[in-house]
Amino acid sequence: MTFDDEWAAARAGASRTVAMRLGHSDGGGGSPAVGADLSVNQDDLGAVGHDAYVLHGRLSRDGDHARPSTFEAANALANGNFVSGPELLKVHDRWNTQLRALLDACGQISNHLDHTRTDHADNDADIVGRLTAVATLDKYFK
Repeated sequence: MTFDDEWAAARAGASRTVAMRLGHSDGGGGSPAVGADLSVNQDDLGAVGHDAYVLHGRLSRDGDHARPSTFEAANALANGNFVSGPELLKVHDRWNTQLRALLDACGQISNHLDHTRTDHADNDADIVGRLTAVATLDKYFK
């Protein structure tokens, strides 16, 4: 089976199993709705955000140990007319690029998940307030 065939089969299977449920909230307690196949506990989100924060701190501290010596070795090899000097410098540069991307991703995950609970609670309260106002106005027009 080719990749395109597998991909088409996976997409077809996913379209049969994916469903969205609107108009229901679990109240922030993390208990799944009846019939729901995906639920997230707010404490789990906080734990993932905390782990991303810890990983960011460790990567910031420990992910850069080899950079200075790698750069010096690349320069020494290049100055000695070794072909591996410029190639080692490419490895150095790629490592720095990937480390910065990983640090950025960890920071975004941490920040997003730490604030998700508060943001969703505020959004839910705003929606309830608006629906209550509409229901109150609707009584006057009947």
